[in-house]
Amino acid sequence: MADLVRLHLTADLPIRVQPLVFAGRIELRLGNAFPAVLVVDGEALPRLAQAVAEGRAALDAVPGTGGA
Repeated sequence: MADLVRLHLTADLPIRVQPLVFAGRIELRLGNAFPAVLVVDGEALPRLAQAVAEGRAALDAVPGTGGA
């Protein structure tokens, strides 16, 4: 997995959203000093939200794994 980029998001990591209206995308800017940027097409936003919800549900199903 040498070509895998892994970002560890924590509760205190700054996340800023920059809409790119002209391109129909958003940028999620993660961090401050050396930020990473995730560019998401508007059409992909529902799938991204679904994937996050699936991950959250999986954590919530297991006691002691950080679910709310």
